[in-house]
Amino acid sequence: MKKPLNFGVFYAPFHPIGQDPTLALEYDLERVEALDRFGFDEAWFGEHHSGGYEIISCPEIFIAAAAQRTRRIRLGTGVVSLPYHNPWLLADRLVTLDHLTRGRLIFGAGPGALPTDAYVLGIDPVEQRRMMEESLETILALFRGEEPVTRKTDWFQLNEARLQVRPHQWPHPEVAVAAMVSPSGPRLAGKYGTSLLSLSMSAANEGFAAIGKAWGVVEEQAAKAGNPEPDRASWRVLGTMHLAETREQAIDDCTYGLQEFAGYFGGGAGFVPLAENTDGKPQSRREFVESYAQSDSVVIGTPDDAIDYIEGLLDQAGGFGTFLLLGHDWASPERTLNSYRLFAQYVIPHFKGRLAAPRASHEWAVGKREEIFGRAGEAVVKAHKQHVAETEASP
Repeated sequence: MKKPLNFGVFYAPFHPIGQDPTLALEYDLERVEALDRFGFDEAWFGEHHSGGYEIISCPEIFIAAAAQRTRRIRLGTGVVSLPYHNPWLLADRLVTLDHLTRGRLIFGAGPGALPTDAYVLGIDPVEQRRMMEESLETILALFRGEEPVTRKTDWFQLNEARLQVRPHQWPHPEVAVAAMVSPSGPRLAGKYGTSLLSLSMSAANEGFAAIGKAWGVVEEQAAKAGNPEPDRASWRVLGTMHLAETREQAIDDCTYGLQEFAGYFGGGAGFVPLAENTDGKPQSRREFVESYAQSDSVVIGTPDDAIDYIEGLLDQAGGFGTFLLLGHDWASPERTLNSYRLFAQYVIPHFKGRLAAPRASHEWAVGKREEIFGRAGEAVVKAHKQHVAETEASP
C-alpha cells in the first residue's frame, strides 16, 4: 500500500504594513490552532529581523507558545538562519523546545533569506552558505554523539561542548535543510543525511533546486558521502494556493490582500522567489488577481484544482513526502480559514487514501441491496406477523 502524503503550512509569516504586530501574532497562533483541529500534519514558522513584513524573529519562542495551544500537529522552525547563531547555544535551545513540545519539533535550517538581516549583522552573503554548513555539521555532531565537540572557525569557537540534556526525540528531532534556488540545500541534505525542504516554486523548471532536479542532487551527494539511500518521504515541497467553493469566489477572496503581498516581493524583498510576476499593469484589484492566477505555480480556485496541481507536482518530482502550503494574507482571516477547511475536507483525504474504503463499502452495500435488504424486509414482516398471531392467541 502506498504511503499517504502529509500536509502542512509554511508561515514566514507575511503581515502587510499597518497591522498591529500583537494582533498579527495572535492571528498566526489562531491559524495554527485551526490547522491542528483540521488535521494538518505540520506548521512551520520562519526567522526574520528586517523588512517589516515577516515579523517572527524567533521561531523557537513562537513554537513554544503554539505548542501550548495545540495537541498533535508537528511544529517546525522554517527556518533558523544558522549563521546568525552560536551552534551550541542553538542546539541547546532546540533540545529544550523538543521537550516542551513532547517531541513535536522539526528543526528546519537555512543560511538566511533576507540580505538586510545579514547586512545588519555584518555578514557577507557570499559566506552564508559556508557558515551554514559549518554550523549544521556542528549541531548534528552534538545531536548524534555524546563525545565533546571542539570546533574553531572564523566566526565561532567551541571547547569540549556537549548537550547537558539529550533531546526528547530519539536520537534527535528531524532536521530539514532549506532549498530555494541554489543547489546548496540539496547538497547538504544528501551529504549529512537530513530531510529536504524545497521552498521555491517559481524556480520549478530551472536550476538545481528545481523540483524536477533537486532530489537527484540529494541522491548524488548521499552516495558520494557513503550515506544510505535517501527516502523521498523526507522531502517537503512548497506550493502556493487559496481555495474557495468556486474559482470566482477564490478570485474575489484574493482581492483582499494579494496585491500587497506581491508588492512586498516586488519591492524590498523582490529577490525572494516565492511570488509570481504579472504581465502589464492591471487597472483593478480583481484584474490583478486574475492575472496572477494565470501562473502555473499558483492555484486560486477549488479543491479539485488543488488536487490536480499537487498530482502534477508529484509527477514532476517523481514523488515526495509532504506538501506545504505557503501561509499568506491574500484573503481575509475568515476566508483564509475557509480555504484551510476546504483543503482539509477534500484535498487531504484524497491523498491520505481515506475516501476509497467508505466509497467501496457503500457501493458494495448498494450492490447487495436486492439480495440482503429483501431478506431483511422479510424478517421484519415475519416478526410483525408473529407478534400479531401471538397477540390474537392470548386470552
